[in-house]
Amino acid sequence: MEALIAQLVGGLVGGGASGKAVKAADLGNIGNLIAGAVGGVGGGALLGPILGAGGAAAGGVDIAALAGQFVGGGVAGAVVQIVAGLIINKFIKKQ
Repeated sequence: MEALIAQLVGGLVGGGASGKAVKAADLGNIGNLIAGAVGGVGGGALLGPILGAGGAAAGGVDIAALAGQFVGGGVAGAVVQIVAGLIINKFIKKQ
């Protein structure tokens, strides 16, 4: 559960930051956050088993694994937000 939250928060941060950094892909604040959250959770779900993350330490929460989930979610959220933003902005002209 903690990994999912870390992926979600990372995706929100990555999507929001990438939307403002790449003006051609900007979907507005809410659009950037939604695209980033979807990308963060989706990317984390795909990368988690590959990287072997998601396990907890013997005494509780594994901080390194959560940090990895947060960063992975942020990167995936940024990528999905940029791709979605470029596609949406290409086909729907803003006035």
